[in-house]
Amino acid sequence: MADELTSDSAVLQDKLGHADHITPVPVSESPTPPEGPSPSSVSEGSTAGVGETLIGWDGPDDPANPKNWPLKRRWAATLIVSAFTFISPVASSMVAPAADQIAKEFDITSSVLLSITFSIFVLGYGVGGSAPLAIGGAVLSDMFLPQERGKAVALYSLAPLLGPVIAPVAGAWQFRSTTVVDGLVAIAGFFLLQETYAPLLLARKADAIFKSMDPEKGVTTRPRTIYETEERSWQEIISTAVFRPFVMFWEEPILQLFGIYFAFVYGMVYLVIFTIPTIYMVKYGESIGIAGLHYISFGIGLSVAAQVNSRMLDKLYKLLSARNGGVGKPEFRLPTMFPGTLMLPIGLLLFGWAAEGHLPWVVLDIGLIFIGAATVLAFQGITTYLVDAFGLYSASALAGAACLRSLAGFGCPLFAQNMFDALGYGKGNSVLAGAAVLFGFPATWLFWTYGERIRNSSKRANRGNPAAPAAPLNLKTIEKP
Repeated sequence: MADELTSDSAVLQDKLGHADHITPVPVSESPTPPEGPSPSSVSEGSTAGVGETLIGWDGPDDPANPKNWPLKRRWAATLIVSAFTFISPVASSMVAPAADQIAKEFDITSSVLLSITFSIFVLGYGVGGSAPLAIGGAVLSDMFLPQERGKAVALYSLAPLLGPVIAPVAGAWQFRSTTVVDGLVAIAGFFLLQETYAPLLLARKADAIFKSMDPEKGVTTRPRTIYETEERSWQEIISTAVFRPFVMFWEEPILQLFGIYFAFVYGMVYLVIFTIPTIYMVKYGESIGIAGLHYISFGIGLSVAAQVNSRMLDKLYKLLSARNGGVGKPEFRLPTMFPGTLMLPIGLLLFGWAAEGHLPWVVLDIGLIFIGAATVLAFQGITTYLVDAFGLYSASALAGAACLRSLAGFGCPLFAQNMFDALGYGKGNSVLAGAAVLFGFPATWLFWTYGERIRNSSKRANRGNPAAPAAPLNLKTIEKP
């Protein structure tokens, strides 16, 4: 619900000119935040109904604004949010190497049923939701400006990918170690993770100011923040938060196309994770422990690509913004996705045909490196694009994408073994490589070329550039499903 009442605070302050603490506005106007700082920090407005108080930040350097927090504090919050997104997928994949033992222990003969024991955990992400996956990107947008958030989003989007890769390598200690790490992350989050949601922070500020006002002077109404217009019941708020991701996915072409590619890539991650033990144990005769070490190759691709791309995201964004007259656009996040749209099919073909031809295991591992690198490029590019493009609704956009990709992560392993039994690893991965080309490159090229035009026709996406809010900050303009 991090996007329930406000636009992406990363872009808001640029647009507002850093609105000051309190500014009176006529009550008949929509409470669009004022341009530029006010010379005074407090103005009670009219007590006769002509005007009223609006509360904002105390200038552009207000230390209460999460964007002005010390860098260490912002990165501490980033690390904790990323840790939450890391630990959950660990639990989803740590049983993958033991799939054959589970089948023997419980007399499971169906490959689909065996796959469910591994992938049903991911179904909870899509059906029940997962808070870190849904709102983590919005938390980062609260703390970092568009030209700063590339590295933060890169770390955050890497975490849920590293989790499934590291878990199978943990060996016999995987359940114990996961429990310990999960407990440590929860404790760190409880004590160190602080609120970053601007409307809530300003609402607390408004409450404190109202309590300090003297009712004998005629002040009987709590001042509004720059994000508030009218009271809404908690039923309305929850209903909107629950249904908006689905409504957005139905109506927004950006979410539809990128969401499908997002889901496909995530599905490939879990398909590969599930097939690695079978390939190396059956075709190469390796033990469970040795077969699990090949996940490291996948992790190498993830880590190296994340390190390189995290630096490229912000550098390219600043470079392209400078060439565009200093105006940034969400589309400037997409160039690094193009190599990934080619690396994914290459990795799938290399991995599949090397297994089919029983080539040395190192060839398969090279394919895994390509797949891992392509996955990171897709995740980081799409995540930063959605955060920049859907400022007001970034959490809902990420929630919609996370729902679809989690369903794909659940579903892809279910058909994997039957497909490979029928087609073989070579032809089976060729089909997947063709789908990767079909879903990846056209969508990336479309939004690189026509992204701004598509955003301008959207009801929710930022128009023009990420410094412009999607709509006036009047909650009456926010649709209710």
